[in-house]
Amino acid sequence: MVPATSEIAAGLKSEKLNGQTLEDIFLKAGAKIGEPSCAACLGGPSDTFGRLNTPISCISTTNRNFPGRMGHKEARVYLASPLTVAASALTGVISDPRDAL
Repeated sequence: MVPATSEIAAGLKSEKLNGQTLEDIFLKAGAKIGEPSCAACLGGPSDTFGRLNTPISCISTTNRNFPGRMGHKEARVYLASPLTVAASALTGVISDPRDAL
């Protein structure tokens, strides 16, 4: 996970669900959280946190999607709403957020 802004990153540490911070929930689900930036969604250098260096699948809230946008030209990037991405992060597969509410 790469928060787009420092405000969003702070919200992960302060907003709670069932007594747990959002950051704790995502970390317990196996997420890695990077520093706030747009580097991963722009492809960045190969050592950029979150960059797709292999042809894997990714779900993202970015606003553009074309081959190589997030790194590897054969990576599959699925664009979705923040709620869908959050629900998918919790389940490990693209998920309907209504199932997580």
